[in-house]
Amino acid sequence: MSKVEGLAEIVLWVADMESALEFYRDRFGLELMSPPELPNKFLMVAKPGGRVDRRSYDELENGFIEAGIEVRHGVHPVLKGVRTFYVDDPDGNEVEVIGPA
Repeated sequence: MSKVEGLAEIVLWVADMESALEFYRDRFGLELMSPPELPNKFLMVAKPGGRVDRRSYDELENGFIEAGIEVRHGVHPVLKGVRTFYVDDPDGNEVEVIGPA
């Protein structure tokens, strides 16, 4: 059996496109790749080697807190030496952010 080496994309169905764009594009800084006339939106999630450095992790976490978005912390069950926090997008999908300890 072949081994999958990566995913090209995932699809999230959203109730409100503008709220989803504000969350993923504006809060996470993801690049909007699709042309404006296309009703579906495509965001670049990660480039090869993509990661969240310590400063970006702290700024991202503080931005969610300042916006009144609930931030939950936890211990990653597999990765050691990292910090994690979790936020829910406007449609209730949980997003995990992992950064250096």
